[in-house]
Amino acid sequence: MKKKNIGATDKIVRLILAFILLLIVWFNYAPSRTMEIVLLVIAAVFALTSYFEYCPLYSLFGFSTLKNKEID
Repeated sequence: MKKKNIGATDKIVRLILAFILLLIVWFNYAPSRTMEIVLLVIAAVFALTSYFEYCPLYSLFGFSTLKNKEID
């Protein structure tokens, strides 16, 4: 299993952004069908990274939003 690198605040922000992107698609505010698909993919990435508490880009750049007390 990958080491966690997403903290609680980061996780909540990602989930909120995923929800907002889903609402944009649901209420047809996206300018095109292609943009809807792009927004859905981004929302899925945000939701999955929140669920697994791991972001590959953070890992690539050696970044982490975990606080010391959140580390397993």
